[in-house]
Amino acid sequence: MPTMKAVEVKQAGGPLELVEREVPEAGAGHVRIRIQACGICHSDVMTKDGLWPGLTYPRVPGHEIAGVIDSVGAGVEGWQAGQRVGVGWHGGHCGKCEHCRQGDFVLCKFALIPGISYDGGYAEYMVAPVEALARIPDDLSDVDAAPLLCAGITTFNAIRNSGARAGDVVAILGIGGLGHLGVQFARKMGFRTVAIARGQDKAPLAQQLGAHHYIDSKTENVAEKLQALGGAKLILATVTSGKAMTATLGGLGLNGKLVMVGVSEEPIEVPIVQFIMGRNSVQGWPSGTSADSQDTLAFSALTGVKPMIEEYPLAEAAQAYDRMISGHARFRVVLKMV
Repeated sequence: MPTMKAVEVKQAGGPLELVEREVPEAGAGHVRIRIQACGICHSDVMTKDGLWPGLTYPRVPGHEIAGVIDSVGAGVEGWQAGQRVGVGWHGGHCGKCEHCRQGDFVLCKFALIPGISYDGGYAEYMVAPVEALARIPDDLSDVDAAPLLCAGITTFNAIRNSGARAGDVVAILGIGGLGHLGVQFARKMGFRTVAIARGQDKAPLAQQLGAHHYIDSKTENVAEKLQALGGAKLILATVTSGKAMTATLGGLGLNGKLVMVGVSEEPIEVPIVQFIMGRNSVQGWPSGTSADSQDTLAFSALTGVKPMIEEYPLAEAAQAYDRMISGHARFRVVLKMV
């Protein structure tokens, strides 16, 4: 049997180890992907540290996968060997639960996640169900496509479903792995884009990414600054601080909405009178389906949105993971297979 290199976790809390495995076969309704690049996401800590209920080991992490279909299983239609495809957080759905019956596949009660439910992208090959596949445009590189399949789709999909319209004030809270893409998407979608971060040193980057305005949350009152711009129709919160999210709420305009994509253990405090009289709201947004991933990739290729990445070979996956966990990466870490 042919073999491949893969990086796996043998037990919860164990190290990332480079191993030799047999190349998997694509079963019915599945395709085998020759992986070209895989992003390392903070959510990979779920696999590394055993934080996801029901995880079985050994497990290959990774859910930001860009590659080429290598073979197709029985019953697969519309996909063929040689096609460039991506697989993101949404790695499959049951099609039968209450959420799926309503067409809300990303919230499937039995959703599959690459790198958690089955082996993911820290490898030379993987197998995925056809419902998880997104086409990658020819003019988008594999290393750029990979992070767009998680950080990209999360910000793109949240913004486009927020109800904001071209010309509205849209603020991105945080310029990190998610936020640096959110600023680009907001600008390319035609919004009056505001970047919010700590420190004046981030202002040049915000401008480079396309922000019309920059607010230093360390020295300026975020809510007052947003109101001076007319009030935000959308504040996309990409940070992991409930306190920082709360500080922006006074900057919402009429019918304004705070959408949370960053995860925080801290609650946010909602000013009730403001929310009643301004018809304000708070919402969470959970990534998207493979069709949403495909839209994200297509829009990015069309408009030139690109993640800022650091590349590592598969053999250095452990170092790359540590770089991501340290918070010093700027801004996404990507494993490149070839």
